[in-house]
Amino acid sequence: MKTRAVLFDLDGTLLNTLTDIATGCNQALSQFGLEEKSLEQIRLSVGNGFKKLVERIVPQGKENPQFEQIFHTAENLYSQHALDKTCPYEGILPLMEELKKQHILMGIVSNKPDAEVKKLARHFFADFVSEDAAVGEKESEGIRKKPAPDAALSILKTLNVSADQSCYVGDSDVDIETAHNAKLFCISVTWGFRTRDFLIEHGAQSLIDKPQQLIQVLP
Repeated sequence: MKTRAVLFDLDGTLLNTLTDIATGCNQALSQFGLEEKSLEQIRLSVGNGFKKLVERIVPQGKENPQFEQIFHTAENLYSQHALDKTCPYEGILPLMEELKKQHILMGIVSNKPDAEVKKLARHFFADFVSEDAAVGEKESEGIRKKPAPDAALSILKTLNVSADQSCYVGDSDVDIETAHNAKLFCISVTWGFRTRDFLIEHGAQSLIDKPQQLIQVLP
């Protein structure tokens, strides 16, 4: 096996965060007298960062005069609830144990704020992913959100591996595009926030339905 590193998306790939995201968003919407959204509506709105999620669920989006207040309220409420029901998908921890046994390095790439990514990585994956290999959005430091390759490339540099020795695992079209931009082989997962058909329509190279299948398809 030539793969030396696997970079994972976080939400919808490693962790099922949907209920806690919905809780934070809906509490914020309720505080501002707005209609709450269903879990399905939230699911279809995630993937491009928390601010874009809030923009998609708030009437008039960024044009809403209260948008910034709603966004910051939702962000704070989600942070308070981020560990309520969030948990790794079934099979993720055994998969990471196996990768570790095979001396394959791991990283996490997310559009969440960097501090939130590191908090979740410490809580759930401290045995597998070093904190400096868990990178979220920090545009103030030049790390743009996915699908820009910045976070993925910074992790490869931290791990001292090249793109052709690594692969990227994610559940969305944003992940497929991120992998392409970083010149990484992409493995798409069907247990997350997007369907198999959606992923195929958006150019999925390789698809897996269960975490344990990853070992079999690593290049």
